[in-house]
Amino acid sequence: MKAAAAAVVLLASSAFAQNLATGTAVAPGCGPDQSKFAVNTENRHPVAQPAPGKALLYFLEDDRWFRSAPKPTTRFGIDGKWVGATHGNSYFYVSAEPGEHHLCASWQTTVLVGQGHQAAAAHFTAETGQTYYFRMSNAWRSEHGPAKVELEPLDSDEAQLLMTKFSFSASHPKN
Repeated sequence: MKAAAAAVVLLASSAFAQNLATGTAVAPGCGPDQSKFAVNTENRHPVAQPAPGKALLYFLEDDRWFRSAPKPTTRFGIDGKWVGATHGNSYFYVSAEPGEHHLCASWQTTVLVGQGHQAAAAHFTAETGQTYYFRMSNAWRSEHGPAKVELEPLDSDEAQLLMTKFSFSASHPKN
């Protein structure tokens, strides 16, 4: 009986492991790993207001502490769907329904800085008419080992200051 139970556990765990490919972002906010974006950055600084009945989310990629080239291209996801991407110090915004959401930020490109975390996740609750800012910080220096990424809420004043220095990111899915 114990041998049969062990076999069931072994088979179930190996089936689960097949769904979690190495290097794939699996947080609930992440979209499919094979989805990629083409990104163009522009030196304009649009500001938006939440649409009626919605919240507004700004995503900023902050590469000030990333001491390598090329900079990563970062996809941002909400509730399992990629909604846009950035490259370098840039940002974009999207509307969201009110309620709880799961967010994900993940590098879509390989950057030659060694192993390290290339994705980050967070969750929050959006309220109608509110604006939220999230920063994906990428950091790497050769003397400090692997790259480090963080996705964190950002104060609105700090976000607006950074956006004046960053580019606006326009992205669309690659075919």
